[in-house]
Amino acid sequence: MVTEYVVVIEQEGDAWGAYVPDLPGCVAAGSSRVEVEELIAEAIPLHIQSLREHGEQVPPPTAMGSTKVRVA
Repeated sequence: MVTEYVVVIEQEGDAWGAYVPDLPGCVAAGSSRVEVEELIAEAIPLHIQSLREHGEQVPPPTAMGSTKVRVA
C-alpha cells in the first residue's frame, strides 16, 4: 500500500523550506527546490519510523493537494 502526504514547499530569499501538514514536525530546509524536495522525501519515512518506535500513532494523510493559481 502506498501512502501519499501533501508537502508544502516555500521559498524565502535564497532559502527553501518544506513541511508536511499531516505530520507535525516533519520539515526540511535547503538551498534549492531540488535539494529541499530530496530532503523532505527522506524525512517523511524517517519521521513515520520515529513515531512508530515511540509508540505514537501515525497520522493518516488528510490534506488536499492543489495547484498554483495565478492572481493578477
